[in-house]
This record gives sequence, structure tokens and C-alpha cells, in this order.
Amino acid sequence: MSERPVIFWFRDDLRLADNPALAAAHASGKQLVIVYALDEQSKEARALGGASRWWLDKSLRDLSERIAAKGGRLTLRRGAAEAVVAALVSETSAITVYWNRRYGAARKIDERIEKSLKAAGVGAESFNGLLLAEPFNMKTASGGDYKVFTPFWKALQASLVAPEAAPEPRSLKSLGNVRSDEIADWRLHPTKPDWSTGLADEWTPGELGARKRLRSFLKDRIDGYANGRDRPDHDQTSRLSPHLRFGEISPHQVLRAAIHAQEAGEAPARDVQKFLSEVAWREFSYHLLYHDPEMARLSWRREFEEVDWRTGSKSELRAWQRGRTGYPIIDAGMRQLWRTGFMHNRVRMIAASFFAKDLLVHWRQGEQWFWDTLVDADEANNANGWQWTAGTGADAAPYFRVFNPVLQGKKFDPEGDYVRAWVPELGKLPNAWIHAPWSAPAPVLAQAGVTLGDTYPEPVVDHGAARKRALAAYKSSRPTASA
Repeated sequence: MSERPVIFWFRDDLRLADNPALAAAHASGKQLVIVYALDEQSKEARALGGASRWWLDKSLRDLSERIAAKGGRLTLRRGAAEAVVAALVSETSAITVYWNRRYGAARKIDERIEKSLKAAGVGAESFNGLLLAEPFNMKTASGGDYKVFTPFWKALQASLVAPEAAPEPRSLKSLGNVRSDEIADWRLHPTKPDWSTGLADEWTPGELGARKRLRSFLKDRIDGYANGRDRPDHDQTSRLSPHLRFGEISPHQVLRAAIHAQEAGEAPARDVQKFLSEVAWREFSYHLLYHDPEMARLSWRREFEEVDWRTGSKSELRAWQRGRTGYPIIDAGMRQLWRTGFMHNRVRMIAASFFAKDLLVHWRQGEQWFWDTLVDADEANNANGWQWTAGTGADAAPYFRVFNPVLQGKKFDPEGDYVRAWVPELGKLPNAWIHAPWSAPAPVLAQAGVTLGDTYPEPVVDHGAARKRALAAYKSSRPTASA
């Protein structure tokens, strides 16, 4: 071989534009070996859930086509990342491996690979392609790590400067004759049964789909975002989360576009800043994950591992998963999740609170269900969201915050439109009863065609009694705490 190539390794950065590691690999002027490794073997690599596998299938197919259009080729390999990278270096005599950094437990894999490469005389170059700011650079005035979001966001705002976008390669000169798996053989798309129809109706995975989603949001839906984002009955959120999760768009691209819209007078400053604070919540989640890679498995506040969590009956868990709890706002959210791979963030909090506190089942089990069913199942955001709601995470609010599903429904879905969209059997109930059908008079239920326990379930638990049970259990795990 007259010239040794370089390897660019895709991970959670499935895009060609504003991809700093890819830009650096391309700038080397060497032939490229462009690889994606599906690692389901390394102990630090969490296996993808079903909805994420569906998304990955579509995103990789889109990415492969875009690379091919530039004269390159995407190599697919399945196996432990360390073995895949070592094999490719051996097969191609690559001189350097480029990648964008990871920040959870998987960074241990990267550290071992980097050490192994350097020991073999092969370069290893890593970049920040995932976050606005590196977690190890975000420090409090005393030099500690942030544990509360608000001061983290203030510090991030004070230091935030969007770097110039990494250029998208105009052409990709790839090394030929490198063995690649066929993506169909990975069987990422579900079969027998194929439950993904609702996902396909809702989403367009891939880099171009991400750009279109961002443009549409900034053009049509950001006006009023600061207030409207909490209303599941309104189509006000960006729905960029799965695109960010798979790195089809970078947070810096989002930041630049949002600031441009604000400065051009195309989007209200209040709404842009609120939107960017939600992007910053993702940053905060990764900050926490970096400093506690066990965050998806153990309570961030370890004392809450001592809560006397219930196992939960199979009927209760099944009712929650399938949207049959008897609490309409929760059931609407869980059905939306099952059908589309997505749930409005406000409803995620209500559903998670019900699971961890009303049912008093360890938040980890609920987090795993979301991990399997969400197209935006992100290792940092998912765990942090669950722990925030369960009261076990890094948050200034007390553990005894328990969402009342009826009051939450009335406040954030006042006309019942969200419930009616996903729980059609309650569609004819008047607004006064839509969030608490068990309290409706018998004639009202009859006129609406609702038979509790038949066409729609009775509540699986009484919220008032469940709340008291949860507070007692939480308090017993913290002898010095008082409500």
C-alpha cells in the first residue's frame, strides 16, 4: 500500500456537516476508512432499545447514501468496538483513528482504544462533536462540579461561544476493498410483528430530516414556545431530541440557527432563550453523567437506593406501559409513546412521577421502558429526567414533590384535546370530567358512552393514598429528612 489511510469512526454523530472529527480526518488528505460499529458486546455499551434500533437503521441507510453521493463508502461492522477498531487498523494499516468523544461509561472503551492505538504507534484524535461545552471544563467558582441546573445554565451562558462550523467534506475519498456488513443483516427494523408503522408516519431520520425539523420549528413554532412548550395539546416543541440523540444535527448548529433567528427578528428573544435553556438541560444531563457514569443504574443521591421500592404487580406495570392506568393524561402519554416513539416532555414527567411515586416502583424500571420505546432514548437525558422526577437526582427541589395527574391534566390540557387525541374512548366526556372520569355523574358517563372498568379502566391506585405511601417510604430512607 503506497499510502496509509486514516479511519473515521462514527458513533453518536451521524452527520457530515459540522462534524469536527470527520472534518479533521478529511483535512488530513489521506484516504478514509469510514466506519460505524454496532457494539452490543462491550460491558460499558448499553444495548439500544427497540425504537432506537429502528431509528438507527434508517439513519445509517440515509448516511450511507449521502457518503456514497460524495464518492465514499460507509463500512459497517458488528462487534466489540475495541476488536472492530483493532481489526480495521490491522486490515488497512491505518495511520490514525479519528472520533468524536463520548461522556458516559462508554468513554472507558475509548480510553482503552486510545491507549492500545498509541502503544501500536497509531494516532488517536478525538474531538467534541456532541456538546456545547466539555463537562470537564464546566466548574463552579470553588472548582467543583455543578449539581443544580440554574447556576449551570448561567455559567454556560456566560461562556458560550459557538465555534465556526466544521466544514462538510465536498468529497469523501474512501479506501476500497474493506469488508462491510450488510445493514439488513443487523435486523434493526422490527419484524414479526412490525410495530414501527406509527414511527414511520411521525419521523424522518437522517441529517436532512434533522435540518428540515430545525427550520420548520424556527419558522413556524418557536413563537410562543416559552409558554406553549408545557402544553401537550399544542404542537409547540421542536422535536429535535432524536436528531440530537443520534447526532444528525449538532447542538452548535441548533445554537447558531436559533441565535440567527433571534437577531434577524424572526423569533422572539424570550422564546429563543427558553428553547436554548432546554438544549442546556441536555448539557447538564451530560455533565452529571460524566461525573457519575452509573446514573442510569443507581440513584444519583445514593441514599434513595434504600427506599423500600415495591416490585409492582404485573397488572399495574402492564397498565402503565399500555396506557390503562385510569388516569387519562398518563394514558394519553403512554399511548402516544407506544404509537410514535415519543411523548411530550410535560407528560413524561407526569407519567414518571406516577410510576416512581404512585406505584412506588424503582425509577430504573420505568427508565428502561422509556429506553426501549423512545426514539430519543439518550443515556444522559433519559436517566436525568427520570431521576429529577423521582426525586433521587441532582435537583434543588425536595423529594416530596409528587405530581397530581388530575391537576396536571387540567392545567396543561385544559380542553382535554390531548387526552381525546390518544384516549378516544373518552372523547365525548365534557371538559369538566375528562381528567377524572371516575368523578363524573353516572348520566354523564352514560351519555359519553363510558363504562368504567369496561370501556375505560378505573384508576389502578388512589393517588391520595399512594402519595402518602411514597412520602413515608422516601422519608424512611433519609433519617434526617423532614417534609
